Amino acid sequence: QVQLVESGGGLVQPGGSLRLSCAASGSIFSINRMGWYRQAPGKERELVATITTFGPTNYADSVKGRFTISRDNAKNTVYLQMNSLKPEDTAVYYCTYRGLRGISEYDYWGQGTQVTVSS
Repeated sequence: QVQLVESGGGLVQPGGSLRLSCAASGSIFSINRMGWYRQAPGKERELVATITTFGPTNYADSVKGRFTISRDNAKNTVYLQMNSLKPEDTAVYYCTYRGLRGISEYDYWGQGTQVTVSS
């Protein structure tokens, strides 16, 4: 099992910045992909950004150029730096962890952290 603990959500004005963190613990996989999804009220959960153990990243078009995902493998922690925030970025942000072993994948989710962008 992998446990994920998120932090860093909150209320911010449009144009502001927030930094989310997610620390993984437990049965850590040597090869994994960590990232963030988000879900706004009345909408489906959507990808925000992911990053693999060796660094390749993937971003949703809606956040490219504004959000930056990074990770510290020594701390098993992933970060999401969110700049130029917009009201439409308001959502619950979920940390995700996918462990890879052979052809098997193991998915884990955090409990979610609220991000509200409002004046």
